[in-house]
Amino acid sequence: MKKYSTILIIIIVLISCTGSDNTKEQLPLLKISDNHRFLADENNKPFFWLGDTGWLLFKKLNREDAEKYLENRKRKGFNVIQVMVLHDLDHPVNIYGDSAFVCKNVAIPCETTGYKPDNEEAYDFWDHTDYIISLAAEKGLYMALVPVWGSNVKSGDISSEQASAFGAWIAKRYRDRKNIIWLNGGDINGNDSTAVWKALGKAIRTNDPNHLITFHPRGRLQSSMWFHDEEWLDFNMIQSGHRRYDQDDTELAYGEDNWRYVISDYKLQPVKPTIDGEPSYEGIPQGLHDTLQPYWNHNDVRRYAYWSVFSGAFGFTYGHNAVMQFHRATDTDASYGPKVEWETALNEPGAQQMIHLKQLMLSRDFFSRVPDQSIIAYNQGERYDYLAATRGDDYAFIYNYTGRKMDITMGKIRGKKVRASWFNPRDGSWQETGTFINSGKQEFQPPAMVRDGNDWVLVLDSVE
Repeated sequence: MKKYSTILIIIIVLISCTGSDNTKEQLPLLKISDNHRFLADENNKPFFWLGDTGWLLFKKLNREDAEKYLENRKRKGFNVIQVMVLHDLDHPVNIYGDSAFVCKNVAIPCETTGYKPDNEEAYDFWDHTDYIISLAAEKGLYMALVPVWGSNVKSGDISSEQASAFGAWIAKRYRDRKNIIWLNGGDINGNDSTAVWKALGKAIRTNDPNHLITFHPRGRLQSSMWFHDEEWLDFNMIQSGHRRYDQDDTELAYGEDNWRYVISDYKLQPVKPTIDGEPSYEGIPQGLHDTLQPYWNHNDVRRYAYWSVFSGAFGFTYGHNAVMQFHRATDTDASYGPKVEWETALNEPGAQQMIHLKQLMLSRDFFSRVPDQSIIAYNQGERYDYLAATRGDDYAFIYNYTGRKMDITMGKIRGKKVRASWFNPRDGSWQETGTFINSGKQEFQPPAMVRDGNDWVLVLDSVE
């Protein structure tokens, strides 16, 4: 009996280990879709990027808090976490006081030997980073890593040679992990230290050919302005920023119209996917720096999300002021006047509403979708009255932020008749409104009164 018991124990252990490994392997690599407009996994399944900005995750959270954060985001439908590997070269330490580099030199990572996973005193900076990346993978979350935040390069503390060495080192460290995406840059103009960014991008691509790479630019800018033709840049990223229409002093002067950035990227050759990787955050002052200004809220977050995705983006990144910096009441260096602590902010309305967009986009054929403003027959609208339209072969979505009347051109999708429904971005509910002849013009009035934040999506489906 003792012999059989021993064999049984061994079998149970082997099954357990195999199950754990299989769980990790279930997370597939990401790639660019065949039409170069979207992301897909290695099995050609659609991947709708629903990102969250957890910028200071590695720096400010211990393992217990990282578990809370990642589990919350998993349950809310997020699948990408955007995070800085190195935030501040002058203070490159994490919650345990472990330093990332030797003497502020990114070319010399500070690694310890004899790592013991159950001994906190034996952790180093990179052990902790590894742990969180693995934890994210177990939860089905991809980690979009900014190797070094842009301000550290702008200060002149990192040369092209150092960037190249660090890029090669970090790419080799994580190239075998499937849940990695690379964000070169980090809130920086691409024409600031361009040689450094090109060196870093090239080093990552050379040493990690399997993971996607983009560039995270400064507010009101897009990666395509400098790097669209770079071989290492797989998709474009926009930071539409945190300013109101009247606060925008940039040359483009798009104001809050983040859809304009997406449309301009959509027209470029060669074709590359694009995404708004940092729109206005929930719970942050309009314009960022003056905490006496109104704060952006969940209505604004939804508007940016649907506008950009319906205009051709392959996904969307949400952010909250308190969460991105993991703000605590005891912090003495908080940025942009957060009004709640990060654990409370995890459940703010905007964070809970993003899953509805993801579910809507995955509910219909994903890869056939194109932006199509010709669906709007009259009065496309300006500013908050703007209507954004997208369609596949047998469906169409029209986003309306203010709940105003819409005149729609029928016949843009297949079939003699279409079934019309209203989708509510606030709670994900549906209301059927009837069946219509799929020709001519048709007027649609969303439910409830006309006002900002009474947003609806008109959904037209071919009856056939």
